Formats: sequence, structure tokens, C-alpha cells
Amino acid sequence: MDVASTPLDDAIDEFTQHRLGQQVEDDEIVEADTAHFDDIVRGVVREQRELDVQVNSALAKGWSLGRLDATLRAILRSGTYELRRCKDVPVKVVINEYVDVAHAFFEGDEPGVVNAVLDRLGREIRGGAGADHGTAGPD
Repeated sequence: MDVASTPLDDAIDEFTQHRLGQQVEDDEIVEADTAHFDDIVRGVVREQRELDVQVNSALAKGWSLGRLDATLRAILRSGTYELRRCKDVPVKVVINEYVDVAHAFFEGDEPGVVNAVLDRLGREIRGGAGADHGTAGPD
């Protein structure tokens, strides 16, 4: 949406109808929970200003969201949205999923940036010990 200026509904339709669960450029894109996907995309658009403030606060000193690649911005916004709104998904799962997404797009330091920023935000948003908070385990 950000790069191609695609309208929200068109972007969601494109992914749910033509990408999720399909073969795209020699890569198979796995099936996804389309309602969850829809919620994240719409939620990120709806809450973008608040998400941007939180992401900016978690970036390393001297960095801002505006300096980042559009795809990296989208990954960080989406991960932050999930941390804020999808309390049933443990912090560690959110972080791991978005680090995996970053690895699909980047070969450099970007997955580490995603890990660090979402870990910081996980602690801030949900309390506890970041990636260790919200994981299932014995009491």
C-alpha cells in the first residue's frame, strides 16, 4: 500500500484472493487466517500515528521511522499493532513471526532491528521481560 499507493481494500483483496496460499514467483505463500490478516492491515492503517510514535521511541538513538525502508516500516508497524491489540498471541511469538517476515525480505541487519525494536516494545506494551513475557510454560 505504501509503495504502490494501493487503496486499503484493494491491497487486502489482492493478498487474500491471489497471494495467501498461492505460488508466487517460485515461492509458496502459506495459508493464513484471513480475518487476522484483515484486522492487522486495517488496524495498522487506523492506528498508524500512535504506532509510529511507539516505534520511533524504540529505535536506536539517531534513527527515525522515516529513515527506514518502507517494507521495514510496515513490518515494525504490524508487529507493534499485534503487541498492542492481539493479547492472546505471546510476545515471543509476535517477535519470532515478524523476524521471520524480515528474513524473507532482507539479508542484512534488518531482522535484528525487528527483533530489538519489538522486544523493547513488548516489554513496554505488555510489561515483563520482552520476548520471555507471555510464553506458555509451567508455573
